[in-house]
Parts: sequence; C-alpha cells; structure tokens
Amino acid sequence: MIVLGRSYLLAVLAFLYLPIGVMVAMAFNASALYTLPIDPSLHWFAVLAENGPLLAATRNSLLIACATSAAATLLGTLAALALERRQFRGRSLLRILLLPPIAIPWLITGTAMLVFFFWTGIGRGIHAMIIGHVALALPYVVLVVGTGLKSLRADLEEAAMSLGSTPIHAFFAVTLPLLLPSVIAAALFAFAISLDQFVVSYFLSTPGVSTLPVEIYSSIRKGFTPEINAISTIFLGVSTVLVLIFAQLSHLGGKVDRR
Repeated sequence: MIVLGRSYLLAVLAFLYLPIGVMVAMAFNASALYTLPIDPSLHWFAVLAENGPLLAATRNSLLIACATSAAATLLGTLAALALERRQFRGRSLLRILLLPPIAIPWLITGTAMLVFFFWTGIGRGIHAMIIGHVALALPYVVLVVGTGLKSLRADLEEAAMSLGSTPIHAFFAVTLPLLLPSVIAAALFAFAISLDQFVVSYFLSTPGVSTLPVEIYSSIRKGFTPEINAISTIFLGVSTVLVLIFAQLSHLGGKVDRR
C-alpha cells in the first residue's frame, strides 16, 4: 500500500512538472523544431533580447507588479491592523467579505471590472490594470499580514506606550519590526499574483499596451516561437524564487525548531 501511494504521488508530480521541464529544456535547444537530442544553446535568449513586443510587455508586467505590490501591501497591512487590533461594528462581516474575491473565478472578476471601469469612466490601460491587480491581491495581503499579527503580542505596544511612547512610535519601533517578515511575504505574494495574472490583464489591456501573459497568448495564436520558451523560463525562475522566499518568511509548513 505504501509503495502504491508513493507511486501515485510520483505520477502526480511528474504530470505537474514534466511539461514545465520540457519547456525549460526546449528554451536551451538550438533547434526551432524541437528536434532531439537537445543541442544546448542560448540562441533563443539572444533572439528574445531583440523581440520588441515581448520586452515591452515584460516592462509593463514588472511596472504593474511593482506598483501592485506596493499599493496592496500598504492598504492590506492597514486593513489587517484594523481588523485585528480594533473593535468596530461589522468587523466580522468584513473578514467574511475577504474570501469571495479569492474564490470567484477570475473570468467573472475580469468581466465585472471591465464593465465597472467603463461605467465609472476609468477605462482601460496600465492604470486600470494596476487597480484591478491591487483589488485581486488585497485579500491575500490582508490574510497573510493578519496571520502574522495573530502571532504578535498586542501588549508589547501597550507597554511601549505606558513608557511614554506615542502610538505611532510604538507601532514603528515595536510592532512593525516583528511584523516585517509577514509584510515582506505579503508583498512578494502580491507581486507574484500580479506578474502571473492573465484574465484581468487581458480584459483591461489596450491595443499596443499589454502584459507579458497577454502578449504570450497573442503570440501563440499567431504562431508559437521558441523565444516564448525563453521568456517563460526566466519568469518561471523569478516566480519560483519569490514563492520560496514567501514560504520561508511566512513559515509555510510550520516553523523549524532550531533548539
């Protein structure tokens, strides 16, 4: 039974990671026709460096992801502090309302944002994509930072204020340093969500101004080119590093006892 369970687990992992492995291998294959054996080469990375549309979409993705990470982290941290440290009417309802945006399919969310932005005059473009990505990342930031706040002692701030510190100084001197790993983890998570977002970006992008996932989708419809493997490999590496850092900072899987 144990052998069968391990075999099933290995089969699932192979099903998940084998296509990714093939894509990465082909990014380093000199052949444009995916012939075997693989001829190791960085040719497609050199071709990628001259692909204007993909590079422009990459810059847009990084710009939007950085802006999303900064805005969502700031707003989400403030919201988490209010939900965890303040008593007010409707707090439980607000906590519950954080969950539906995570569960609602992004196709529905993208359609709703497109209609709402046109109705309010926001329109489409990079500014609209930033707003949409922040709205998607905000619940995750609140949950991550809120989880970090639960592990902190609220009386530390009170002790600092009893010694003459102002509430703002107590927060920056006591709470924020202890909360910083959770805040950084939330910022990285928001960055990764924005970087990989396709549906909302597709609905809110304008002709000539798109993100990398949208540009890759458009390129594949016209005809797949191997430099897409190259840029996908680069972003796969970036996303993997961000996820590993997030897992380390948020203690995903539990804290390690070093005693």
